[in-house]
Formats: sequence, C-alpha cells, structure tokens
Amino acid sequence: QVQLVESGGGLVQAGGSLRLSCAASGRTSSIYATGWFRQAPGKEREFVAAIRLIYGTTYYADSVKGRFTISRDNAKNTVYLQMNSLKPEDTAVYYCAAANTIRVVTSSSEYTYWGQGTQVTVSS
Repeated sequence: QVQLVESGGGLVQAGGSLRLSCAASGRTSSIYATGWFRQAPGKEREFVAAIRLIYGTTYYADSVKGRFTISRDNAKNTVYLQMNSLKPEDTAVYYCAAANTIRVVTSSSEYTYWGQGTQVTVSS
C-alpha cells in the first residue's frame, strides 16, 4: 500500500511560479518512478513530467519543457514539480502518480497509485 499526498496548488498570475509537492508513505521502497499528470475541464488527462527515483532520470512533455522541473528528495520520500513562467493554459487539476514497474513513463496506465489531485489556476 502506498499513499500519495499533494500540496502546493493554488492561484497564481501568468508568468509566476508554483511548486507542487508529492509526499509518499507506506511501502515507498516499491516505488520506482513518479509522474505528474494534469487534466483540464473537457480535456483528457495528459502527461506533464516524470522521474525514475533511483537514477533521477527525468522526462517532460513538450508543452512544459524548459519551464517545469521535476526533482526528488529520496530521504523525504517526496517528489517536487517546480513550475515557472506559468501560462493560463497550465490551469488544470494536477495529479501525482507512482509506479512499481514502468516502461512508458508518459502513459497514465503504467501508474498504480494516484494522489487526490490539486488545483492549479493561472490567471492572465
């Protein structure tokens, strides 16, 4: 059993920054990768970023590359998503997810555990 708790969402103006946190508890040793996904009203859930926890390998969607940074603190069992230069189109519910085994890090179906989601709203 793994539990994921997100924090850091909120309202920010365009061009601003926000940092999301995803704290994992339970059987955290079984987690090999963590990803961030987002979903806006009327749209499908889309991949944002992911990280392989042991090696620190990172992956980003083209839409956020250069603006978002995913990182981890293994000692704290926490993964972060630093979001800079935010745009109104970044507005969505952001979800943290974790996987035991993964091949395609951009696919939501690869992830076993999910957080509750946190709202990020970017105003123009």
